[in-house]
Amino acid sequence: MDITGRKLFVKALHEEKVDTVFGYPGGMVIDLFDELYKETDINVVLPRHEQGLIHAAEGYAKATGKVGVCVVTSGPGATNLITGLADAHYDSIPLVCITGQVPLGLIGNDAFQEVDIVGMTRSVTKYGVTVRERKDLGKILKMAFHIASTGKPGPVVVDIPKDIQTEPGDSEYPSSVQIRGYKPVEGVHVGQLKKAYKLLKNARKPLILSGGGVNIAKAGAELEKFAEKMRIPVVTTVMGKGSISTSHPYYIGNSGLHGRYAANIAVSECDVLFSIGTRFNDRITGDLNEFAPKAQIVHIDIETASISRNVVVDVPVVADAKTALEKLLEWAEPLDTVEWMAEIAAWNKENPLQMRRDKGLSPQMIFEEINQQFEKPIVVTDVGQHQMWAAQYIDMDRSDLFITSGGLGTMGFGFPAAVGAKIGRPDQTVICVTGDGGFQMNMQEMATAVCQNAPVIVCIFNNYYLGMVRQMQQLFYGKRYSATCLRKRITCPEGCKGPGEQCPPYEPDFVKWAESYGVRGIRVTTAEEMTQAFEEAKKNQTSTVIEFMIATEEIVLPMVKGGNPMSKMILK
Repeated sequence: MDITGRKLFVKALHEEKVDTVFGYPGGMVIDLFDELYKETDINVVLPRHEQGLIHAAEGYAKATGKVGVCVVTSGPGATNLITGLADAHYDSIPLVCITGQVPLGLIGNDAFQEVDIVGMTRSVTKYGVTVRERKDLGKILKMAFHIASTGKPGPVVVDIPKDIQTEPGDSEYPSSVQIRGYKPVEGVHVGQLKKAYKLLKNARKPLILSGGGVNIAKAGAELEKFAEKMRIPVVTTVMGKGSISTSHPYYIGNSGLHGRYAANIAVSECDVLFSIGTRFNDRITGDLNEFAPKAQIVHIDIETASISRNVVVDVPVVADAKTALEKLLEWAEPLDTVEWMAEIAAWNKENPLQMRRDKGLSPQMIFEEINQQFEKPIVVTDVGQHQMWAAQYIDMDRSDLFITSGGLGTMGFGFPAAVGAKIGRPDQTVICVTGDGGFQMNMQEMATAVCQNAPVIVCIFNNYYLGMVRQMQQLFYGKRYSATCLRKRITCPEGCKGPGEQCPPYEPDFVKWAESYGVRGIRVTTAEEMTQAFEEAKKNQTSTVIEFMIATEEIVLPMVKGGNPMSKMILK
C-alpha cells in the first residue's frame, strides 16, 4: 500500500526508535509537523531559535548516546543550523537533520526561502543529500541514521522538497542498508596493535593520551583497567575528560593550552606516547616541532584520515578505541613506572593546579563547592574561561558526563545543550557552566526548559567581560580591551584599561531576567553564599540561575601562547 512521504518520514522515526525530535516549523516542513501532531510517543521539542535547537539536539545525543534528530524549514531555518552542524562535525556527535526544501520544480529559481543547504554544509557533515525522487526517501532516511551513528559519528543532512513530502509511494522502510564506499571500521589490525604494545612494553617513561574518542566508544572502563594493569599514567584532552576518573592514582590531568603543568611536562618528557581517540589538534600540540619530542608515538583512531594528519606517528592503528583496548587488555602486563610516577608527582608538587584564595570568590572555590554538593551530575559548559576552569577543577568518575564544545569552540552551545541533556536524561541533575557573554547568545532557550519541564542549574560566571579574549588582551595586547567589555556604552571614554567606579551598570540583571521566566534567580558575591545557593537550587522544581560575581582580572593558568611548545607555560 502506498503512503505519502510525510507518513514514511514518521514511520522511519518509529523504526529508528526516535522518541524526541527538536523542531521548528515553517512552510516547507508544515506537512511533516502535521504528521507529527498525530503522534503521542514522539516528543516534539520547540526551541526558540534553530541554533538553540541543534545545540539542544547535540546535548541530547551526548547525554543519551542516541541520534539527535532536528527538523527545520528551508532557507533561514536551514542556515541557522550551520554552526551546530560544524560543532557536531568536529566533536563527532550523531545528528540527523531534516530540512524542508522548496518543491522540485522551483529548485534553482531563487524561490522564496530556497537555499542549497547540502552544498553549504558539505564540508561539515558526514553526508548530505536532497531527495529528488519519492522512491528513494526510505532508503535515504535509513542511510542517514546509519551513517550518523556508525564509525566516527557525525551530522547528516537530508533535504526533503515539499512535494516529496506529500507524494504517495512505497511504504517500505528498509531494515538495513548497504552503502557502496562506506565501510566503518569494525575490527583491529592485530599486527599493528602488537607493534604498538611492543613499544609500550619497552618504554621507561610511557604515557597514555586519552581523547574524546574513548568517551564516544564508551571505553573508559577498559582504559582504566589497561592503565592499572600496566601501571601507566594517563593525561586527557578536554574532550577526553571523564574517560578515567579524575581521582584515579594514574590520572595526571588535562594536557594542552590550559593543561596541568605536570601533564604537559609529562608529554614533553615521555618516551612513548600512547594516544587513543584524539585528532592532535593545535590546542593539544602547540608547536608541532616541539610536541612530544622524545617520544615514539602510537596513534589509535577509528578514522584513517586523522592518523598522521597533524602529528606524524610511529605506529598507526585504525580501530575503535573500545575494540583496541579490549585486545590490549589480553596482553597487558605491569611495567616498572615507579620512578616515572615519582617524577611526575614532583612536577605536580612544583606547580600544583590552584588559584589564590585571598581575593574573594574564585572559580576554583565554585567548582569545589559543586564537587561537594552534587553526586554524578551531568556538567555542560559553554565556551570561554569558565570552560577551561571546569575542565581543570570539576571532579568526574567514569560514569559522569562532561559535555562541551571542543573542536569548534562555540559560544552559545552550553545552555541549550544542557536543556537537551536534561530532556534526554530527566532523572539526572544537569549543571550548565557558562559565562555572561556566552549565556546571552542563546539565553532565550530558558523558555524551552520551562515548557519542557527540564530544569537546569545554570551557573553564570560574570566578570563583565568576554573573558578569554580579554585575557589575551591583558597578556599580549597591552590591556587594549577592544570590544570585550560587556558594560561598555557609547558614552564611555576611549582607551579604558579596566573597570572602575565610573563604569555603567551591567545589562541585563540576570536575577530579574530569570524571574521573568518564572524561575529562581540568585546572585552570589561571596564564598559564604555559595552553599545556600546550591542548596536552594537542589530543592527548586524549576531551573535556577546562579550568577557568580567573579573578579574581572581572574585568568586561566597555566596557559601556553598559541604556537609555542607545550613545555613553555605561563604559570603566574
